[in-house]
Amino acid sequence: MTRQPLDVAVDHLLRELTPQVLGIVVRRFRDFAAAEDAVQEASLAAAMQWPREGPPDNPRAWLTQVAFRRMADHIRAESARRRRESEVAMEAAAHEPESTVVETTPQEDDTLVLLFMCCHPALTPASAIALTLRAVGGLTTAEIAHAFLVPEPTMAQRISRAKQSIKSSGIPFQLPAAEERGQRLRAVLHVLYLIFNEGYTSSAGPDLRRADLSQEAMRLTRIVRNLQPDHAEVAGLLALMLLTDARRLARTSDGGELIPLTQQDRALWDRQQIAEGVALLSATLPKGSVGPYQLQAAIAAVHDETARAEDTDWPQILALYDLLKRMSDNPMVTLNHAIAAAMVHGATKGLELLDALKGDARLADHHRLDAVRAHLLELAGDREGAIRHYRAAAGKTGSLPERNYLLTQAARLSSEL
Repeated sequence: MTRQPLDVAVDHLLRELTPQVLGIVVRRFRDFAAAEDAVQEASLAAAMQWPREGPPDNPRAWLTQVAFRRMADHIRAESARRRRESEVAMEAAAHEPESTVVETTPQEDDTLVLLFMCCHPALTPASAIALTLRAVGGLTTAEIAHAFLVPEPTMAQRISRAKQSIKSSGIPFQLPAAEERGQRLRAVLHVLYLIFNEGYTSSAGPDLRRADLSQEAMRLTRIVRNLQPDHAEVAGLLALMLLTDARRLARTSDGGELIPLTQQDRALWDRQQIAEGVALLSATLPKGSVGPYQLQAAIAAVHDETARAEDTDWPQILALYDLLKRMSDNPMVTLNHAIAAAMVHGATKGLELLDALKGDARLADHHRLDAVRAHLLELAGDREGAIRHYRAAAGKTGSLPERNYLLTQAARLSSEL
């Protein structure tokens, strides 16, 4: 059944408002896990009611009121069992949404406060990132597990422990002071990076991208940059997002089929976003120490400023990946480095570099290793090997557009044998 425009509009509205409402509820009740349950129930009620009746005049207040009532019910139940907190429950139930919903400036954005709260030092970096992706980014546990290259049950346990740590720590729900913000910034940026990546190329589902996620990541990154205007890596991350997202219209056909970078119509690329990204990067690079986000943005800029795919400056891209590889043990960096090496030194060199990833457990079930190997085998003239790995990659991805693309490549090569 085709979804109605109002259904889609409600989905987008809930995606935007849910983390804001969660921030309000956590701020008031100081119970992260219970607040998340209450907000999820409120969002479910909205998803059922609003498409029929239309959104209320103040959707955020409506969600907040319903979530407050759920929290009141929760506290009453706890009070009956443990004979405490009844006064808090009655007080919460008495509040009207207009008096409890505080409009905020960008610097006080409840979503941003929630983001920094989830990246608290009480949590390990991995747990902080996972919790923030769940609470702020709205990703499912399966999507987060895919982003971290770990099994879903492992990620579910990690998120559960993180929620408990937040509850036990008793930390205030407020934007940290400048010094503490700096300490948490690395985890915050990684969270935003992962949210953007999941939005730009979804790990599962019928669509290649989830624009709501990538746009929210860019919005939050702009807010972080307002807080840290002189931080080079914040600017680098925003530049990377702008330069990458600039290609979005050219990445799929009218039918939703994936179009690889080398075959995209570059006239469809967003030149305004490219100009903004390049300007950010140009202002940042001369300031001193260069970080991973700036290097990735520089690689994206090389692609974006090239008029034709065949004119791409692959030696420069390879040099940038050489630097990036020294800074990071991320296997995805190694994959992209192998592609760049193949474009400069030949497919055999790229395949040699891929061999270093054979024993990397993080990529054991990830489709990209097989996809890259298939591409390089095709370049090397090994069609049968390429077909085998294209099919293997298709079997590992949950993204329907990626799966279709990989199977199409295998079918194309099979027809040429």
